[in-house]
Amino acid sequence: MAKKGNRVQVILECTEHKESGMPGTSRYITTKNRKNTPDRMELKKYNKILKKMTLHREIK
Repeated sequence: MAKKGNRVQVILECTEHKESGMPGTSRYITTKNRKNTPDRMELKKYNKILKKMTLHREIK
């Protein structure tokens, strides 16, 4: 059986790419500790389509 814990998988989506209207999406999958970071996560990640570092926010 799988362990139940505070660590969950989250999807990060680029905020600038959504606003630009270009086709496609930039998404990353990572994990976070629900107990330490209850709010939505925000990280600067590389967007391959825009070819620069952009802000990615947690979705869902």
